[in-house]
Amino acid sequence: MAQLRIALAQINPTVGDLAGNAALILDSARKAAADGAHILAAPEMALTGYPIEDLALRPSFVQAARAALDQLATRLAQEGLGELVVIAGYLDGIADDAPRIGRPAGSPLDAAAVIHRGSVLVRSAKHHLPNYGVFDEYRYFVPGDVLPVVRVRGIDVALVICEDLWQDGGPVAAVAEANAGLLLSINASPYELNKDDVRHDLLARRAAEAGCPVVYVNQVGGQDELVFDGDTLVVAADGQVLARAGQFTEELFVLDLELPAAEGPAQDAIASNGLAIRRVVASTGPAEPYEPRPAVIAPRLDDLGEIYQALVTGLRDYVRKNGFSTVLLGLSGGIDSALVAAIACDALRPQNVYGVSLPSRYSSDHSKDDAGDMARRTGLHYETVPIAPMVEAYLKTLADSGTALTGLAEENLQARVRGTALMALSNQRGHLVLATGNKSELAVGYSTLYGDAVGAFGPIKDVSKTLVWALARWRDEEAERRGEIAPIPRNSIEKEPSAELRPGQRDTDSLPPYEVLDEILELYVNGDHGREEIEARGFDPELVQRVLKLTDTAEYKRRQYPPGTKISAKAFGRDRRLPITSRWRESA
Repeated sequence: MAQLRIALAQINPTVGDLAGNAALILDSARKAAADGAHILAAPEMALTGYPIEDLALRPSFVQAARAALDQLATRLAQEGLGELVVIAGYLDGIADDAPRIGRPAGSPLDAAAVIHRGSVLVRSAKHHLPNYGVFDEYRYFVPGDVLPVVRVRGIDVALVICEDLWQDGGPVAAVAEANAGLLLSINASPYELNKDDVRHDLLARRAAEAGCPVVYVNQVGGQDELVFDGDTLVVAADGQVLARAGQFTEELFVLDLELPAAEGPAQDAIASNGLAIRRVVASTGPAEPYEPRPAVIAPRLDDLGEIYQALVTGLRDYVRKNGFSTVLLGLSGGIDSALVAAIACDALRPQNVYGVSLPSRYSSDHSKDDAGDMARRTGLHYETVPIAPMVEAYLKTLADSGTALTGLAEENLQARVRGTALMALSNQRGHLVLATGNKSELAVGYSTLYGDAVGAFGPIKDVSKTLVWALARWRDEEAERRGEIAPIPRNSIEKEPSAELRPGQRDTDSLPPYEVLDEILELYVNGDHGREEIEARGFDPELVQRVLKLTDTAEYKRRQYPPGTKISAKAFGRDRRLPITSRWRESA
């Protein structure tokens, strides 16, 4: 057996920031070399950020990415880091590939490079291109057909990219034939609840298939709606977890492995599935014996803690990566705005969060008190801007012109005046506005376009109402466990929800209880079950038909809602895409 010290760069790249991302990899390389590592692995598309979407189709960006890779290789050698084998994901392209209908322009490649001694030893591209859920990689890339095997310190290391692990066949199937001592996968795998468990089960199967340990390095951080949780993981050939990095943490994760030494010369071959096994040599001699470090298995977050940290990470990176430093939200005293405010304070610190109470003539005293209590508990900036005079001016102007607003039109006007006020404050002061709607409301259209739906980001867009309550309770309990002040007032959690747009209004005037509504929506939205299947679960048929109709007819509203962090298996927007104009209805 031979020893190998591997450094895994669980970094937070930014899409398009080639210089910044290269700096992250270079800094990781410095630390890895100082730690005595033989290999440094950075995530999939680490040099460009991920997902790059249609940037992949822009020749100037492909050329810039290739140039950035060459510059990185040169810089590593100049800094005396050339002996470290650096594996990093980047964007490549097939320059001489003839244009063909149905093939992405320029034939871009989701590629990995192995850098050693100032040059690129081998380049390879992802074989399996995912085209489901949030992924559209057939639109952006062409598949690779090579399994690279790099000999490092006398050990053969096979390299694959993300989806190559998830699909049967392809590169992983050829690893055993290549007799590799280690399978290394670089990844940009987005977070969703329970995905960490799925990943472990997957890696255990692939390790058994490959007949060797599997090292899985993943990026961390937010990119638009997606958030990446890190959770870098190493499993033995028998599926046992050998080491595991933290969730949602930026870190250089270093571990030692004892692996079988390579046998025979490094010769290329063709696997039985047709893939080319391409072998390159970085170093043949084994490492000098050393004392291995104790393996680290970071503790796991519980489900609610995991979701909450995903929401914090997604908001923090959306704000900062888009050049903002402060956020603004309407603070009503209700549970949704309270949870969003707590997330914002944790993501950006309270001094960068601005809450505005926008009371109307129907706002209750307890709601105004709860908003003020939230501000005192967290230390966020707080002010009150009464909207009643503005609403009255609108109503009078329209009445004088011959249109007196009543009922729903009057209720929605109040929400739109609030939205106008928030956007005006945003424009004047430079804050980014947060929308506070939850997934249950978005599903059934219980929101006002250009009113409570205004904003640049919706932190709880993919969080159901019942989960909102659970997260709020979890956050307060966490604060109490740490001896801190609970950020969310108990009244905001326990009181009956109401939009307070008319006297005595309750959400249940328009909707079923959220506990029931969310069960139906889970089946219809996340599970894609039809009306009959849902009714067969024991729900009232009339209620099912009503909820499904509300959901179907609210698609145009959801299209106009801002992006928000994805935490479920099927988020509105990137995951669930339905036509606005459609006569298909599940309801009878």
